[in-house]
Amino acid sequence: MRGRLKTLLAFILTICCYGLVSPTTFAAVESLPRAEQVPGGLAIVRLDSTRHHRAPPLVHFENERVMVVAHEKEWVAIVGLPLYLEPGEHDLRVQWSPENLKFHTIEVKNKEYETQRLIIKDRHKVEPTEQDLVRIRKESRKINVALRKWTEKIKVPTEFIKPAEGPLSSVFGLRRFFNDQPRKPHSGLDIAAAEGTPIRAPAEGTVIATGDFFFNGNSVILDHGQGLISMYSHMSRIDVKEGDNVETGQMIGAVGKTGRVTGAHLHWTVSLNNARIDPSLFFPDVNVLTSSPGDRQPVPTEAEVASAKTAEPVVNNGAIERSAQPAEGPVSEPEDETLPAMEEPDTPNEEMLP
Repeated sequence: MRGRLKTLLAFILTICCYGLVSPTTFAAVESLPRAEQVPGGLAIVRLDSTRHHRAPPLVHFENERVMVVAHEKEWVAIVGLPLYLEPGEHDLRVQWSPENLKFHTIEVKNKEYETQRLIIKDRHKVEPTEQDLVRIRKESRKINVALRKWTEKIKVPTEFIKPAEGPLSSVFGLRRFFNDQPRKPHSGLDIAAAEGTPIRAPAEGTVIATGDFFFNGNSVILDHGQGLISMYSHMSRIDVKEGDNVETGQMIGAVGKTGRVTGAHLHWTVSLNNARIDPSLFFPDVNVLTSSPGDRQPVPTEAEVASAKTAEPVVNNGAIERSAQPAEGPVSEPEDETLPAMEEPDTPNEEMLP
């Protein structure tokens, strides 16, 4: 009896040490996002039957923890592929137990993204001062911590609703130039909308960060579980606070033009295992995302519309919202979740200034 107890305790300790979860707490999903094995895309990797392994494995890609769900009696890894990833074969590390380590190969294909050039009149938004850089570095650290957050969660979303009404004004992956200076690729989607348009959570989650950032303006970051994070930038106001749990379709704020912008819009970032990926992959019918208005978008109530029109400027951490000077060119000039680096970052996963 004592020997059996020791064996059981050893098994439980092994599970805890390797981050595995019990069969009663794993995430099971009815559908999967769309796979597109390109930089900025997604890989869907089927690992093994749930009959052979009652608990999911610990999976890593590019040294980042990866989402694993149960789908149709199989363990499936949903892997975010960073925009910097080179085409070719890449290893996915799968740890079933301390003695059972396997590798799966992900074949990443090349994708040529379009180029966008924008002219910004407010030059210090393109060429920040030394004082600005101090602030930007501090904000970058806060954003990067949030984007790398891992939360074990029984229920994880694999489908999104459109977070705001309006047409897409900038697509994911654009190679961008501000005043002819190269910047990092556009790692989100832009939805053009009037100031005050409601912004809603595309799926249930927890608010893990808010702030008024130099480039992104008023922003909210949501944690959806297992490394799936979303960020909403340039908001006119924020209606939630850190620690709040939000439901799908719940209003979290309103569209604005704070930070580095040339007009009101929502910049929407989705990150999975710390890789910025195309949000459209979480839409089974991409026409719902590209159409305006979106068929699945909740209709704002009269109270919400009135609140959006009459709201006072948000004060966040003692700083009132600010807007960039109008710029020539496109109405929408959203930005990456942090500043596109003036020099290459120290590591590919870091979104920080030198």
